[in-house]
Amino acid sequence: MKLTSTSFADGQRIPGDHAFCMPDPAHHVCLGRNRNPQLSWQDAPADTRSFVLLCHDPDVPSQGDDVNQEGRTIPATLARVDFFHWVLIDLPATLTSLDEGEFSHAVTPRGKPGPQAAHTTRQGVNNYTDWFAGDHDMNGDYYGYDGPCPPWNDEIVHRYIFTVFALDIEKLPLQGRFGGPEVRTAMQGHILAEASLTGTYTLNPSLSG
Repeated sequence: MKLTSTSFADGQRIPGDHAFCMPDPAHHVCLGRNRNPQLSWQDAPADTRSFVLLCHDPDVPSQGDDVNQEGRTIPATLARVDFFHWVLIDLPATLTSLDEGEFSHAVTPRGKPGPQAAHTTRQGVNNYTDWFAGDHDMNGDYYGYDGPCPPWNDEIVHRYIFTVFALDIEKLPLQGRFGGPEVRTAMQGHILAEASLTGTYTLNPSLSG
């Protein structure tokens, strides 16, 4: 299988149009356009019955004490954890592309609705659900795609890994509210093939060049 995008090339920077946050000289960050990128995939196995799409950032700090704090930095040596930005399941086997902005075209305070979505797909909650849980103005269930917003004081550039999985079943056996970890577990034993595409992003001015 092969996964490509007209929005960015593999290993290259994700444009601000697809980010939750963009750099802002006065306030460190401002809200981005948050449009999901265009994606296309090909060469899936002939017996594919559905696809799953996951996007995760494996570079999120495991401790949040220094995140976005003036006068501090997040060291590159800090242990990192996964943060899911998009969880999309039950894509029909006949579907081979997603349009830019089709699933997200703006930042939506308190999150977008789900799980039902276009093309008879279902979307899971991403990890902004957890990140904003204590924020009175932003808390809610964040279904679908929400783009990059790494800490502006992180010493490393973050990676965003989009992966399409070809499965041997039409629908994952998941009910109600679910996220990336639940999808990874439910897919076990059903993956026929997979393909990934990685974009990078940073809000740290010293790394943006």
